[in-house]
Amino acid sequence: MRPATPLLTIDAISCGHDPANPVIRELSCQVVQGEMVSLLGASGCGKTTVLRAIAGFVPLLAGTILLREERLSAPGFTLAPERRRVGMVFQDYALFPHLTVEENVAFGLKGRPKEEIRTVTRDMLHLVGMESLGRRHPHELSGGQQQRTALARALAPKPALILLDEPFSNLDVDLRERLALEVRQILVSQEMTGILVTHDQHEAFAWGDQVGVLHEGNLRQWDTPFALYHRPVDPFVAGFIGQGTFVAGTCLTPNVMQTPVGLLQGTPQPYRPNPGDPVRVLVRPDDVVPDPDSPIHARVIRRAFKGATTLYTLQLDSGCQLQSLFPSHVDHAIGERVPIRVATDHLVLFANTGPGVTMECVPSAIN
Repeated sequence: MRPATPLLTIDAISCGHDPANPVIRELSCQVVQGEMVSLLGASGCGKTTVLRAIAGFVPLLAGTILLREERLSAPGFTLAPERRRVGMVFQDYALFPHLTVEENVAFGLKGRPKEEIRTVTRDMLHLVGMESLGRRHPHELSGGQQQRTALARALAPKPALILLDEPFSNLDVDLRERLALEVRQILVSQEMTGILVTHDQHEAFAWGDQVGVLHEGNLRQWDTPFALYHRPVDPFVAGFIGQGTFVAGTCLTPNVMQTPVGLLQGTPQPYRPNPGDPVRVLVRPDDVVPDPDSPIHARVIRRAFKGATTLYTLQLDSGCQLQSLFPSHVDHAIGERVPIRVATDHLVLFANTGPGVTMECVPSAIN
């Protein structure tokens, strides 16, 4: 099967106001037609700068950006944003307050025949469920309705690519999650390609077929949500994605590690240690399971009820703390001692060298 031709190619781009200290450094990725992609990272990591560079608002210091093999940006060259066939939905929606919903949606269609403008505007409002609100002004709309209007306006010119800059961050949690999935489905139904910038992992994973994790201007991993969680490429991604604890240990054999939570066995990745090597093993909450036959006991020091599950923070006699998700009908009180084991089919581990991580268990005397 031949690989899909990329719609968007970002090749080793660097950008920022200071050439000596660029915000983005040599970032490369490809987006395939019809994919939904998330750019995920903390505030200040550069994810919005990447989006603005794709849109044509930020020039490049190095590298190139291609859309269907047409050059959009390169050092000394920036194709005007209105000529890129790229639509953008901003965090604050950027609707024109003096225009109605219909007029906002039609804004990017200027110069086309009036009948075409009316037809496209009507179709877009129907697509986003706003057909009955076309005569209202933005201040008469809820946050979700404003977001739908902004999406309809971005879709109206039929761009090749839609960019969304944290578009749901101003909404309450329930509406944010629901609207994100609705917008994704709308784009999928139109066979569109979308890139979402967000700092919310749940949103990034729900949205993205592929997710790029950015940190301090560098793309640390570009992968599926499953792979980011189960196969992180470095300690930063492992610690940033989801919840977990790094447990320090020693490699006994290539597939067995001695740790404060017992002997952990499985296929190691991405680091493959040799016997005697010090390692750090990532233990996720779903790896820690109750086991009445286990010799390892931990004391409950915190608990957070989450409905179907309860997230427990457990402390071993060595002082090592782990997090565990137990079914909520298994109810343990603060201070209670719980027999546990760590169940691993594969081991996410790294060499135990260099800077540590904030949450780490050190080995105690284990024989």
